[in-house]
Amino acid sequence: MHSGSNKVVSIKGDTLFPMLSTVKIPVALAVLNKVEKEGLSKDQELFISSEELLEHTWSPFREEFPNGNVAISLEEALAWMVMQSDNNITDVLIRWVGGEEYIEEFIANKNFIIRNNEEDMHRDWESQFKNKASPNAFSNLVKTFSEGRILNKENTEWLYQSMVNSTTGLKRIKGKLPDVEIAQRAGTSFTSEEGITGAINNIGIIQLPDHQKIYLSVFIHNIQGFEKGEDLIADIAKMVYEHYSSTEN
Repeated sequence: MHSGSNKVVSIKGDTLFPMLSTVKIPVALAVLNKVEKEGLSKDQELFISSEELLEHTWSPFREEFPNGNVAISLEEALAWMVMQSDNNITDVLIRWVGGEEYIEEFIANKNFIIRNNEEDMHRDWESQFKNKASPNAFSNLVKTFSEGRILNKENTEWLYQSMVNSTTGLKRIKGKLPDVEIAQRAGTSFTSEEGITGAINNIGIIQLPDHQKIYLSVFIHNIQGFEKGEDLIADIAKMVYEHYSSTEN
């Protein structure tokens, strides 16, 4: 989706795909909206108990604080989720905001299905695929967000910069592009014993030289070869960027 022309190009753009950790953007939007709506502060403290730091899940926070039982600010929790993709902190925030149903109702789009938290997604192979969205719906969501139509100016900028500083999925949308500003969030499933990765995803906002933006959502479901999936996303991003960066466009 191109911001200047509003032109949309999609393949299976209205098909629902598993979101995996791209769901952390709807979670962040719901949390920040609640902060605004209820007059709360991102400085308020959250206590992270040892029982909430589950093993066998991606959790840089648990690596830094293995014993838990620490207090962090809501802003710090959001940063752990958006920038580091921490699954344990994501579940803390999902519980804080009111659960998966609350987030789905907040997004209010039939092309977003949010039913499982991270702990639920790790129960078995199929559970990781319960949360779904369509590429077109996700691109529309990040466009609406980046235009300041979901959060106030301060929180829009905060979340956008957190996505710019996201540390996961760097070989996908960012993989083959020049040094341009890209706000993005990746999502990755387990890989089966047969070498099938259930989902390799990336959603992002790419800044063009003319200050227009590309809103790109790529969802790959069930692919043989993890590197192949990341490379495919990088190729798509490169092709789109070069098309809209050309003088003819």
